[in-house]
Amino acid sequence: MKLSLPLALLALTSCAAPACAAGMADQVSVIDPHVRLAPPGAKVTGAYMTLRNAGDRAAPVVTAGSAAAKVTELHNHINDGGVMRMRQVKEIVVPAKGEVMLKPGSYHVMLIDMQAPLKDGDRVVITLGFADGSSKTVEVPVKRPTAAMPPTGDIGGMDHSKMKH
Repeated sequence: MKLSLPLALLALTSCAAPACAAGMADQVSVIDPHVRLAPPGAKVTGAYMTLRNAGDRAAPVVTAGSAAAKVTELHNHINDGGVMRMRQVKEIVVPAKGEVMLKPGSYHVMLIDMQAPLKDGDRVVITLGFADGSSKTVEVPVKRPTAAMPPTGDIGGMDHSKMKH
C-alpha cells in the first residue's frame, strides 16, 4: 500500500506522540527520602521526602507500594475540630513547577504491618504511582530519629505503635 508523504508523516507523528510524551513520574524528582527507624516491636513507620515537579502540569501521586510492609498508604494529618488526626488520602498533588514536602505532621507514606524489623542504614524500596499511570521507584534509606524528628514511638505527632490500620 502506498501512502502520500503528508499522510505518512501524519501517521508517523500520531503514533510517536504518546511514546514521546513524558509521564508525570519523569517530571518529578525525589529529594532527601528517608524512612524513620521504628522502635523495637513497632509494626508501622513513615517515609518522608520532598517531591519536586519540573513539569508544566500538576502530578498527583495516587498510590505508594513497598514489599517492606503488608500495607502502604498515602497519609496526611488533618485538624478535626481542634484535634490532629491522621487520615489516608486519595492523592498527594505535586504542583506544576513546585514541590510538596512529605514530613511528620503532614503528608507522608505510611508503611503498615512491616514484614521484618528495619535497622538504621537499611534501604526500603518504595514505588510511587502517578495519576497518569506512570511510576517512580526509589530506594529509601532507614534513618534513626534525630532531634528534628519526633521522639521514638511518635510518628508525626501520633503514637502509631498500638494502632490497628
